[in-house]
Amino acid sequence: MIDQIFPEALKILSNLVKFQTVSGASNLELIKYCEKKLDESGAKSFKTFNESGSQANLFSTINGKDNSNNKGIILSGHTDVVPAVPDEWTSDPYIAREEDNKIYGRGTCDMKGFIACTLAVAPLFASTKLKAPIHFSYTFDEETGCLGAPLVLADLKKRNINFSACIIGEPTSMKAITAHKGYNEYITHFTGLSGHASNPESGVNAIEYAIQYSNKLMELRDELKKRNSTKTSFSPSYSTLQIGKISGGIGANVIADQCSLEWEVRPINKDDGDFISKNIDDFAKNILLPEMKKNNPKGNINKEIIGEVVGFNKEETSEAVNLVCNLTGDNSKDTMSFGTEAGLFQNSGISTVICGPGSIEQAHTVDEYITYDQIKKCLKMLISLQEKMVN
Repeated sequence: MIDQIFPEALKILSNLVKFQTVSGASNLELIKYCEKKLDESGAKSFKTFNESGSQANLFSTINGKDNSNNKGIILSGHTDVVPAVPDEWTSDPYIAREEDNKIYGRGTCDMKGFIACTLAVAPLFASTKLKAPIHFSYTFDEETGCLGAPLVLADLKKRNINFSACIIGEPTSMKAITAHKGYNEYITHFTGLSGHASNPESGVNAIEYAIQYSNKLMELRDELKKRNSTKTSFSPSYSTLQIGKISGGIGANVIADQCSLEWEVRPINKDDGDFISKNIDDFAKNILLPEMKKNNPKGNINKEIIGEVVGFNKEETSEAVNLVCNLTGDNSKDTMSFGTEAGLFQNSGISTVICGPGSIEQAHTVDEYITYDQIKKCLKMLISLQEKMVN
């Protein structure tokens, strides 16, 4: 069965890679493609959109006979990818390339490979009498703060649809992931006062205030390591903070009136995230801003929340985890430090597990790829799920 479906999965993945669904860009053409594929298998679909209507979530259902009251299983993946710089790649990142039992292209691993597998097996679900519905959930803008998933989850709540489990197919090398840290992303904007560098007192240097702000973040980062005395299952075992980008100024001889700082926190619990926000906000409001406004009453520090993604908490007994371990035949379980939509599904009362093809080591990289072996392992899991839902 796998050998029959595998070529179709590769074909679908090649088609998905062609859609340049970078976070923030429209994914409507990809959603249209997926909806058409699922429609051919008799799925009933609905969509939820962002405010501008340029991005959509797709939620599709294949029902069996007389199972409308049974709780279904969700197969979930995000449609967006991180940017790719074509000049850095061996070949065009948006044209799938097959070589050495791997398929290269942006999103092959994270996570269009999983979506391709679910679309490839959809006809199999449609051709048999299911004991419960199978659902396909494809979201937008997971990479930039999980912006799409809350919309579809709110809609599902209104529709009063119940589920027994959700499998989120992020790249885990087909291992069951039972928990991950939260993910909070921010951009802090500093507004100073421009002037000639020969008289620094005549202006307000936004970069200098950004540096002080950065130093405070580094102090707080060190405190995070001390806050958790008990060993956790995460690696590293404590909450982390990282500054990723600083931008500002136009030249050495001009006082910089603008600067921005991009930074993130990956908290092991909500308290650590709140600890960082409270302390850095107090520092900006009570220490930096009063000093800034001495020379420029219009000086400002604005912390923009790009996304605050809840963590995914380990449960003592999890229907979704038990299901995946049963399907794969692998009882090993792990945790991870990168964020996903899993916590959002979990907080909506849905038993959730993360398990999908590909390795996180290949995600977001130049010449991103997924191996044939991982695609086949994912197909095997999904075929086993179909068999379980019939027998």
